[in-house]
Amino acid sequence: MADTGKATRRPRQLNELEDMYDFLDEVRRRPGMWVRGRSLLHLESMLMGYTAALGVHGINENCNLRAGSQGPFAQWLWNRLGMAYPSSLGWAVEIERRAEQTDVPAIEMFFDLLDEFRGTAHQSQDDAKPKRH
Repeated sequence: MADTGKATRRPRQLNELEDMYDFLDEVRRRPGMWVRGRSLLHLESMLMGYTAALGVHGINENCNLRAGSQGPFAQWLWNRLGMAYPSSLGWAVEIERRAEQTDVPAIEMFFDLLDEFRGTAHQSQDDAKPKRH
């Protein structure tokens, strides 16, 4: 394996992750391991389960990536993609459609858009770390 000059870190165990963005960082590093077929619909389903688990365990974490067409990320995305109306199909489908049109892997486009979203004023100061009860 060629040395790329980049420092690599070992994959983290689930119990080492602190929030949804830590989890998504692991997915970004090894998408084929986490997301079947690199499908954003599968990723969206995983995040839905993540959000459900937060509720079940009484963990208050501000999740900007809600399933479907609701939530801060989806609202930002509709504007970013120049869509006049919110899509009832949700952010995963719309990113996959756009990726197909531009011949960019959907998972790559998702992470580029997520980085852009997180860099905007839409990112709340206090949603970075979960509050455990």
